[in-house]
Amino acid sequence: MTAMSMRSPALALAPNGDGFWRKSLAASLAVALHGAVAVALMLGWSTERPGVDAPRVMHTQLVVLPAPAPAPEPVAAALPEPVAIPVPTKPAVDPQVQAQKLEKAALARKRVEEKKFEQKQQRMATEQRNRELEQQRLSQARAASEKARAPVPAPTPAFDSRQYQPLSKAAPDYPERALDKNIEGDCSVEYTVNTQGHVENPKVLDGCHPLFIRPSLAAANTFRYQPRIVDGKAVAVPAVRNTFHYRIK
Repeated sequence: MTAMSMRSPALALAPNGDGFWRKSLAASLAVALHGAVAVALMLGWSTERPGVDAPRVMHTQLVVLPAPAPAPEPVAAALPEPVAIPVPTKPAVDPQVQAQKLEKAALARKRVEEKKFEQKQQRMATEQRNRELEQQRLSQARAASEKARAPVPAPTPAFDSRQYQPLSKAAPDYPERALDKNIEGDCSVEYTVNTQGHVENPKVLDGCHPLFIRPSLAAANTFRYQPRIVDGKAVAVPAVRNTFHYRIK
């Protein structure tokens, strides 16, 4: 590198002594400036724009430390010797008592089973009875429905036994004792007329004099009636009455 010196018009006009010193000073400054530039270049100075620093990266490393040493175990104190505790033993079971218990348990189990069986039988009987009642109800309803659809027969006229007169009858004999004592009266007899028209089971009603009972019953047994016919069949007629009048003429 060479140093350049420029002469000023003013220096050229100065005397020689001042010009020498001035030249020397200028040369020294030029040398010092060049030296400074050289040193800067040696130290890495550059005129280029400094670049952007790259990002820094932190690296971590896992370090496993050894486990701490176990603490020394304390010295166990001397323990007292264990004391044996007697265990109570179960008394021997009497075989006879055990057999009685088993028999009672079996009997109780049998009673429970019998009770369950009885309850089952009662439940079945109740169900059967309910079914029979339901069938009976349905039968009655069916019969009532059929009866309602059936024609109603004409009502049979009521029979008046007082109008049921015998075809033949005989008057009773007047008791002689009643004639001797001039006793008069009435005696009513009630009986049943069977299907042949004969009198059955005659009996005297209240109010009949004792002297008139026997001849009244005898006379009633002689009565004959026309059998009563209902729906083409002969039927018995109960509670037929006849009154005998005893008068002295």
